[in-house]
Amino acid sequence: MAMLRRPAQAGTLESSDCLVSVAPSETRELDHRGAGATFFAGRTRGLVNDVLDSLGISGATVTIQDQGALEVTLRARLDTALERASREEDVACPRQ
Repeated sequence: MAMLRRPAQAGTLESSDCLVSVAPSETRELDHRGAGATFFAGRTRGLVNDVLDSLGISGATVTIQDQGALEVTLRARLDTALERASREEDVACPRQ
């Protein structure tokens, strides 16, 4: 996965979660808002860069609305949003 095809998101705005939105871009941009955004700015920027580097993504706009999410939650939401954004087409989830 080295190319984002469309905007996508993952997560919620519930307490202790985060909403991560990603979109294709020529450059890397990060907009981190919410609880602890200033305090955790360095950690979050490093995490986003690590994930994008590991997937070979050179350009993406990443917006994170942080509601006090743990690092593992943030990483999972980012991974999911990036996977959704890289799909050839939208895949509907079956309802049970």
